[in-house]
Amino acid sequence: MKRLRHVNWSEVVRNAIKERIRLEERRRLRDPEEVRDAIRIMDSLRRRRPEFDSTGEIRKWREQRR
Repeated sequence: MKRLRHVNWSEVVRNAIKERIRLEERRRLRDPEEVRDAIRIMDSLRRRRPEFDSTGEIRKWREQRR
């Protein structure tokens, strides 16, 4: 630190502490059960739906733009 006297070390430390507090608050706000529910929902949305033809749907919307 003595070699880098031009650096405002108190500002560096203050910003690091603020960032750590922000990260810890974000981590604390996550409820594990809500995360599990979100994962289940995402997994169900990712599965293929045999009754839905995405290619046909895209073609339908492209034709409507013309």
